[in-house]
Amino acid sequence: MKLNEIYAFLDTLSPFEKQASWDNSGLLLGNEQDEISKVYLSLDIDENLIKNAEENSLFITHHPLIFKPLKNLSGTTYPQFLIKEMVKKNIALISLHTNYDLSHLNRYFVKEILGFEDFWQEEFLIYVKVDLSFGELCERVRKRLNLSQLKISFSGREKLEKIAICTGSGGDLISSVRADCFLSGDFKYHQALEALSNGLSLIELGHYESECYFAESLVKHLQNLPLKVIMSVSKNPFQYF
Repeated sequence: MKLNEIYAFLDTLSPFEKQASWDNSGLLLGNEQDEISKVYLSLDIDENLIKNAEENSLFITHHPLIFKPLKNLSGTTYPQFLIKEMVKKNIALISLHTNYDLSHLNRYFVKEILGFEDFWQEEFLIYVKVDLSFGELCERVRKRLNLSQLKISFSGREKLEKIAICTGSGGDLISSVRADCFLSGDFKYHQALEALSNGLSLIELGHYESECYFAESLVKHLQNLPLKVIMSVSKNPFQYF
C-alpha cells in the first residue's frame, strides 16, 4: 500500500484540517509513493522503537516528532538524532494529534477507559452527566487508570452533576468549561487558580495516562487494510516514587 494511500485513509478517518492551529499533524517524513507493508502505532517515538523497526516501514504516532521548524539535522539532540536514524532506515512518519483527539481519542477514553456511556461532545470537551460525589469520582478514576494517587484541586463542591473531560493538556480550555469538575492530562499552577475562582474542581489524570490508549483506539480502524500493524508501548517519561 502506498504511503499516500495510507495518508488519504487516515485523513478520511480523522481530517488533518481539523487539527489545532498550533499543531503539526500530518505526513512529517517519507516519500508519498513509497510502498508500505508494516506500520508501527505508538504514542511517541524513541530510540528503541526505531532500533526494532523494520526498514521501509511507517510510524503512526499521536505526538508529532516535529513541532517547531528545524534549522538543520546535524546535531545529536532531540529530535534531530531520531529523525536521522529514521531516514537511514527509510521510515516514514504520520502523526495524528489534535485532529485525532477531536475525532476519536477523547470519546474512546471516556467510554472505553472511564466507562461512561451517556456523554456528548463540544469541540475538544466531552461532557458527562453524573450522580457522584467528588470523592467517588476520584476513586473511579484511580481504579480505571490503575493510579496510586491523584493530583486534584477541590473547589469544595462535593456533589457532582456534570463533569468535563479532555485527554492531554486541556488547561487552556478551563475558561470555557461549564461543569462541576474538569478532568484532563495536566494543568498549570495558574490554571488551577483560575479553576478554583470559577468554582471548578480539577482532577489531573497525567498526560501519558490519558493518551496512552492511542494505539489501541486506532488499530481497529486499520485492520482491513493490507498492512501488518504492530502496536508499540511508549514509555512514560515521568516516574513516581
